[in-house]
Amino acid sequence: MNAPFLGCLADDITGATDLAINLVQGGMRVVQMLEIPSTDELQQLNCDAVVVSLKIRSIPASEAAEQAQTVASRLNQAGCQRFLFKYCSTFDSTSEGNIGPIAEAMLGELGEQQTVFCPAFPRNGRTVYQGHLFVGQSLLNESGMENHPLNPMRDASLPRLLAAQSRFPISTITYNVIQQGPQAVLDALENSQAQFIVLDACSDSHLAVLAESIRDMRLVTGGSGIARFLPVAYRTAGYLPLAESKPSLPEVTGRSVVLSGSCSLATRRQVTNFKPHSYSRRIEPERAFVDDYVGELLSWAADQPDDRPLMFYSTPSADGAVASASTGTSAGTSAGTSAGAPSSPSVAEAIEQLHAELASRLANQLGIRRFVVAGGETSGAVASGLGVTRLRIGPEICAGVPWTESFGSEAFALAFKSGNFGDEDFFAKAIAQLDS
Repeated sequence: MNAPFLGCLADDITGATDLAINLVQGGMRVVQMLEIPSTDELQQLNCDAVVVSLKIRSIPASEAAEQAQTVASRLNQAGCQRFLFKYCSTFDSTSEGNIGPIAEAMLGELGEQQTVFCPAFPRNGRTVYQGHLFVGQSLLNESGMENHPLNPMRDASLPRLLAAQSRFPISTITYNVIQQGPQAVLDALENSQAQFIVLDACSDSHLAVLAESIRDMRLVTGGSGIARFLPVAYRTAGYLPLAESKPSLPEVTGRSVVLSGSCSLATRRQVTNFKPHSYSRRIEPERAFVDDYVGELLSWAADQPDDRPLMFYSTPSADGAVASASTGTSAGTSAGTSAGAPSSPSVAEAIEQLHAELASRLANQLGIRRFVVAGGETSGAVASGLGVTRLRIGPEICAGVPWTESFGSEAFALAFKSGNFGDEDFFAKAIAQLDS
């Protein structure tokens, strides 16, 4: 088997599935891996792109850079020809990192001198104009992201954000250059003395021009928006087969379970919407430290009739009335934040561990094989609890969220949803798609 053409690193699990489904929609066969793979494993994959997802967005920058360098080395040794570092379209980071340090580490490992930064995702309202990142009509630092509990975004200027994180010189290619077409962008890249180059993008047509312009650049960094257009650019250049791959749904039967740990407003509404269609049980954060609380939840699940899916949620109510266990305050609703999430690391970690154990015991004791999971941290915990390390990417449920199927051990059907993604009926829609 040949190594994947494109080797990707994503800084969290739901961001990785978002990236993967955009590559799939471009006609690529994609495998997602939830740990650093060996070179041999990478060379055995029968796919066009591999996405390695690590929990490195908010850890110390030096640790994130070290892990990224290891991933870049493995992907390079395996024979990947192009590389992509994927981060959130809201550029989640601080003055210490981790986007700049990771990009530096990967450039160094690959022996390259220049890369681009393209977080824009116009379909989801993320655009870059004159180097400034917008969320809808608001500057990033006025969008609610300035209140993010882990990575408060208090500046919308991407060059300034990167300058605080990196020693590399930075420049910007603005929209007026991009509108002139790929050759103008290529000329601007060639003439720039900067190693880090921020790219404007206000529309899908801009992303299409940029993808054609950077198809020969070995390392690209950005959101999943640019990833949607790279497969076409690679195929046009003859780097991929002309025939496009079509994804298929997981062939996993049985009862479905929703596990919701996200406190975003979108997920809170989804939980409220799904209650009449499920047997639901709230996970009480203050009981996460109680011995065998999971056993109590499991006994409840075993007693429920099998005519509806199950739902467990630590998510506050849609009106924000449920208080945080650690702060005693009502859940907020700022866009892009984990509104209402427990701020105490010990409580948050305990809830993650509870979700991991609950998923494991639902699988081992009740035979559950189909999980819909809301929240990036929760998704990582559930994957760990189930022992899942490899995913094949299936069809899209909604923008940025696909069905996936684990392989290499036991088969699970898994939908990992970032908190803010999906309409109010997302949970019902996901399960109905699998049942169709």
